[in-house]
Amino acid sequence: MPLLVDLAEVSESDLPLVGGKASKLGELVRQGLPIPPGFVVTTEAYQAFVDQTALRQEIPAALAAIDVAKPETIEASSQRIRSAFESAEFPPDLERVIREAYEHYVRRHSVRFSAVRSSATAEDLEGASFAGLQETYLNVTGTDQILTAVKKCWGSLFTPRVLVYRQKKGFDHANVRLAVLVQKMVDSVVSGILFTRDPNTGENHMIVEAGFGLGEAIVGGEVTPDHYVVDGVSLKVVHKQLSEQKIRIVRADGGGNRREEVPAAERRAQKLPDHRLSQLVSLARLIESHYRRPMDVEWCGDVESLYIVQARPVTTIPTSTAPGATAERASGEGKAEAGPILRGFGASPGIATGIARILHGAAEMEKLKAGEVLVTSMTTPDMVPAMSQASAIVTDEGGMTCHAAIVSRELGVPCVVGTREATATLTDGMEVTVDGKAGLVFKGAAPRAKRAPAPSAGAAAVSGGGHPHAGVPVTATKIYVNVGVPEKAEEYAHLPVSGVGLLRIEFIFTAHVREHPLALLKKGKKEELVRRLAEGVGKVCQAFAPRPVIIRTSDFKTNEYRGMPGGAEFEPNEENPMIGWRGCSRYISPVYKPAFLAELEAIHRVRTEMGLRNAMVMLPFVRNTWELEEIAEMMRAQGLRRSRDFQLYLMAEVPSTVLLAREFSKHCDGFSIGSNDLTQLVLGADRDSETLGRMGYFDERDPAVQRAISLLIEGAHAEGRTVGICGQGPSVYPEFAEFLVREGIDSISLNADTVVSTIRTIASLEQRMKLQSLRTRG
Repeated sequence: MPLLVDLAEVSESDLPLVGGKASKLGELVRQGLPIPPGFVVTTEAYQAFVDQTALRQEIPAALAAIDVAKPETIEASSQRIRSAFESAEFPPDLERVIREAYEHYVRRHSVRFSAVRSSATAEDLEGASFAGLQETYLNVTGTDQILTAVKKCWGSLFTPRVLVYRQKKGFDHANVRLAVLVQKMVDSVVSGILFTRDPNTGENHMIVEAGFGLGEAIVGGEVTPDHYVVDGVSLKVVHKQLSEQKIRIVRADGGGNRREEVPAAERRAQKLPDHRLSQLVSLARLIESHYRRPMDVEWCGDVESLYIVQARPVTTIPTSTAPGATAERASGEGKAEAGPILRGFGASPGIATGIARILHGAAEMEKLKAGEVLVTSMTTPDMVPAMSQASAIVTDEGGMTCHAAIVSRELGVPCVVGTREATATLTDGMEVTVDGKAGLVFKGAAPRAKRAPAPSAGAAAVSGGGHPHAGVPVTATKIYVNVGVPEKAEEYAHLPVSGVGLLRIEFIFTAHVREHPLALLKKGKKEELVRRLAEGVGKVCQAFAPRPVIIRTSDFKTNEYRGMPGGAEFEPNEENPMIGWRGCSRYISPVYKPAFLAELEAIHRVRTEMGLRNAMVMLPFVRNTWELEEIAEMMRAQGLRRSRDFQLYLMAEVPSTVLLAREFSKHCDGFSIGSNDLTQLVLGADRDSETLGRMGYFDERDPAVQRAISLLIEGAHAEGRTVGICGQGPSVYPEFAEFLVREGIDSISLNADTVVSTIRTIASLEQRMKLQSLRTRG
């Protein structure tokens, strides 16, 4: 494995080698987004440094001395490890490689100053961002200074705050490694943070915060930034709150940072002009579209351009935003005085009552007792141990993207930031109630709020009772849900899934259109047909946005179409409709083509007029590549062109798609296995035959079917395409699920009632495979 790698050569699959920050930025470089150039000192280099120095013995010994109940042991062990990193000499070969790489990078990109940034294998993950916990050094210049900064970054893997956070999030200290990203430094005149979804409520609008100078002043809570809210559908600015900024952090003349006063005339100015805000929002939409999930984006801009310097999943969107959903944290039974005594930004939802404890920095953390309300000017990463014990947090400074806000949301602690005067208004020992959603602080204790309403009977049935996310493990294999009728979308959207893996548009025909599409077209009712389809598809896309919804275009067989009102006029009688006029063969037929074009127009309307860009298309029963070429032309004519923003998938049901997987890959972004049709065509066993079914012929676990699936995955992955499956086999047969996971299936789409149980099965399989792999290596 390489000791160094160019950032432009990195993708997200390289996370174990380059860490979370670098893997995501490298992925975005590949997508054409503006990322400052750089290179990565990999985790292999980190491991080589540790193995060839005294750190090999020092780290395990220091970690073994930690008693989590005794904070002083955490501090002592941390200091021991970091001192060992800084005093250790670079092995000569490793030092030479880094020096040569840095000098080449400086010449190639005309670099004078660099940012040296930690990139750990356990950071920027869903559920644990490690926001601001590992070190970054800005405006570093010269080879010797780069080498020193790299060692300090490595050592920051073991600061007290990181050790505490890792313990709380369940990461094994011994298994975490750290890469270091060296990037060209942007001479920032403005910088900030953007959430593509409201991290507090999950609502579909972007939160943008901006300030003059380097972003460290915002993240550290030294300044209260401008706050912009952008509607997620129209992309219009719906709220602006401009803040006065008195100081900013800028580059010092010889390197490093310095603080300077903002000229009085500029302090209240809008930090990010409207045209640059629009550019930033467009970049953020591309990032969210690529990752298909809400993202937390750090950005900066010089006098000419905007740049993305970090992107990670939003780890804190609440599973319920109903009033009082987290109000059980409130401990008081008294009554709060009417009217808030402080107002700020609601940064982490929930209601809590406790004794206010004012801290003037990390040195006073010991003053805070468990269950008290932490009140401070602004939290710092060093204060994470205290934050984890607090019942709520209130700060003078900061916005929804500052350190206090991000960490509070991850810890599940109600938080109000940017009150401006909490440390002056509140007094030590005062009882207060903090409403982290509304951004309010009240004097006194609030009565225990009512719990959120129980989920509907349908939702309870889906989840097994309670909220479907509770206690559900995370899997490497993506899990999607199949949606039959749009009316269930709102309910199913609460499931812990990555999106909709199969929305059959023919079900919308039967539930919303209720007439053969060609019959409606013959009556001149095209607009009615398109409108009804768009309404049905849009309802599902709206419920799941921004998660992708994969819409399979119509795949009725002739016998099924004939049964629809008006169908007999257009449908022939076929002896074997299962392998007759269905799927793509319909779309290129002059008879049915107008109906297919209406489907495409409806999907295009959902994506454009409704602004739901999460609508994707999947074509069923594909037989040949030449029919795909004709269909692709029809789609382009309807405004549906393959891009980063719009993916096209193929159902893998016919053996020709398996045997020619690499050829078909040139026409799509991925495949979804239709196991029923694939089984019947591989085995020559009519899926509707009761006789063959009773005799055991129809079985997707048959070795021939499994061999076909293996060939498809191998061929698709060789071309960089994904493979999923949208059948119930994995939920019915655990051994079939294990086969799919071992073969490297990318995703599984399930009926709603089996989602949670199948996630647990797959998580168990993945864990067992991981343990087996470790034993094999050992």
